[in-house]
Amino acid sequence: MAENGKLEKMLILAFSDSEKAESGGLLEADESFEALINPESYTLDYKLKFSESGQGQGTSGQQLKYEYTEPEEISFEFLFDNTGIIDGKPRDSIADDIKAFKEVLTGYKGDAHEPRHFKLVWGEHSIFKGRVVEVGITYKLFRPDGTPIRALVKVKFKSSIEEEKRAAKENKSSPDLSHSRRVKAGDTLPLMCYKIYGDPRYYLEIAKINRLDHFRSLEPGREIMFPPVNKTARP
Repeated sequence: MAENGKLEKMLILAFSDSEKAESGGLLEADESFEALINPESYTLDYKLKFSESGQGQGTSGQQLKYEYTEPEEISFEFLFDNTGIIDGKPRDSIADDIKAFKEVLTGYKGDAHEPRHFKLVWGEHSIFKGRVVEVGITYKLFRPDGTPIRALVKVKFKSSIEEEKRAAKENKSSPDLSHSRRVKAGDTLPLMCYKIYGDPRYYLEIAKINRLDHFRSLEPGREIMFPPVNKTARP
């Protein structure tokens, strides 16, 4: 409940880019969706990425070495109901509502040619910013002719916090750790190596590790791994 006693509904706000999603609100959003009923719960997942290093002395198994923390994920279930029991507005089918919801979540507009960025807002609180990675629909109630009139839509979002911000948040900028970076417009492999290792001359080694045949022209959006390097054997 809000302070004025009004029930605040969860909002999904869609934006064309991450910068707008970071600072924008309902007025700045390209599109928005208001939940019919607020979710009873949501799930936050946190995952750490490890690699298996060599067998430690005096041990019988592989040693796990921390590489990086993956972006966090959040999952919700949204109810669609056209029986009229909830909002007093019975309708023939939920097909149009589901189609419009899917278009907000998975469609795209503008020059980006990719699905949009989202901000989840509940009342006065922004609870998550990210991209949609999964949408699953479970139909729950049907008319005698098989027309669905109630459904649960499970949506999973993955945090889209920029890699530089995530590294700063984790305070894990050491070149002795593995890093994952997504290529942005204007990035070059020597420049990215300089940011990670403090030396651009590792670019040939990183190109080989990531199997980059055309590393002089990096494709924006591509994810590149930067593992620890042996600085004593610098190229």
